[in-house]
Amino acid sequence: MALGPRLELRQSQQLVMTPQLQLAIKLLTLTNVELEGWIGEELEKNPLLVAGEATEPAEPVMAGGVDAIPDAPAPIEDVTSTGLEDLLKAGIPEQDAPLEADYTGERFHHDCASDSPTDRPAERGGGDEEGFDFDRVAGAGETLAEVLERQAVAAFAGLDLAIARLIIDGLDECGYLVEPLDEIADRLDVTPARCETVLERVQMFDPVGVAARSLSECLIAQARAVDRCDPAMQALLLNLDLVARGDMAGLMRVTRQDREDVIDMIRELKSYDPKPGLRFAADAATPVVPDVFVTRSANGGWQISLNQATLPRLIIDRDYQAQLTAGANRATHGFLNDCVASANWLLRALDQRARTIIRVATEIVRLQEGFFEVGVSQLKPLTLRQVADLVEMHESTVSRVTSNKYLLCERGLFELKYFFTSGVASGDGETASALAVKDRIARLIAAEGDDVLSDDRLVELLVAEGFDIARRTVAKYREALGLGSSVQRRRARALRAA
Repeated sequence: MALGPRLELRQSQQLVMTPQLQLAIKLLTLTNVELEGWIGEELEKNPLLVAGEATEPAEPVMAGGVDAIPDAPAPIEDVTSTGLEDLLKAGIPEQDAPLEADYTGERFHHDCASDSPTDRPAERGGGDEEGFDFDRVAGAGETLAEVLERQAVAAFAGLDLAIARLIIDGLDECGYLVEPLDEIADRLDVTPARCETVLERVQMFDPVGVAARSLSECLIAQARAVDRCDPAMQALLLNLDLVARGDMAGLMRVTRQDREDVIDMIRELKSYDPKPGLRFAADAATPVVPDVFVTRSANGGWQISLNQATLPRLIIDRDYQAQLTAGANRATHGFLNDCVASANWLLRALDQRARTIIRVATEIVRLQEGFFEVGVSQLKPLTLRQVADLVEMHESTVSRVTSNKYLLCERGLFELKYFFTSGVASGDGETASALAVKDRIARLIAAEGDDVLSDDRLVELLVAEGFDIARRTVAKYREALGLGSSVQRRRARALRAA
């Protein structure tokens, strides 16, 4: 075969993800709060897109059983397939009047659970004006650094004040000194002993125990402040590992005290603060906002709806478009057409996102109806594949939909991923959810009384209830729940009784 250049024609197929398709997939992973911020950016970029009350939300879905879903949304294509790409290509600006209709009438006055008045603030979607949220106007308190700086200025001067300020700058949020004291001494060209002297005084600031380098040092400073740091107490605080294990014999040995004195010192220890810096205001924790509401309907089923309170409803401002189009040149016409096409695509993508979330949440409620009726003990094993097959989507799409999404129901706030659990074999031939088994283990240990249950005894009780489970699985689930072994629980109970 001769070697040389030549021309060849070949046919091949490949999947190309357009930027719009990539962005539509990204929208599925966003929570309602994240989506609200992203929509805000789109409103700034697109002059024809405005927030209003125009887009019709996905209708609530009734899920009362396998045959009781009369209002389920119409099937839509998987966003990872070409169905969404065809949908995006079909968007013709002049024919999208349904997306711009005015739905501000009374029929949408209570269009989702977040719009319904309730006496429980946790069930408000954040947009209920009937309940005033004082957290919105609460002023930020003093930080730990500001409190300590004020005390340092009053207590030190000159070089000692500079040392104290560097110590304060080296504290973490719990109030512990994370920067080595030797480095502070090198930066100011002073002796480590002088830094130690300043550090001891800083540890006596309010809150006492701040700027400690270890838990023992923090508690020793607090004991010294109340004149309780005798040799026995200091020995106990230097052996906190024995306290954690509940080793009373070891504590009696290192403190050289009898049992009653050790018990008194442990009572004193319980009044100390192991993390003194946390009492001062840091960044307020961001509350989790539910994306889906599940409420009981009048007919005994379950109503699933999106939290519309966190999402602005978008419209295309046709009046503003007409004003810009009048007398505009070709370049302006092209820009406006691009803006209209982008806005229409965004409205369609948001509508599809809402319907996809509703479909997935509906199937989760149907499959885990026992959980919503009874509790975690009725939670069933569930995989992404099962839900994906029911909603006719790809497994990866269901994974994106359930990531960082939260569901609010009568039993509390749960991440959608919470309902996907592995299974444990049971005596009736079916499988039980691992979460249900963990819940049963926790209940057995909570009710064990004076007779502390060993792992072998827990296995016997669970097998008697129909769970086919091994001892190592019980130990693994117990440790995952943060529960100690029978020996550790017995020691902890003795300390609590003290």
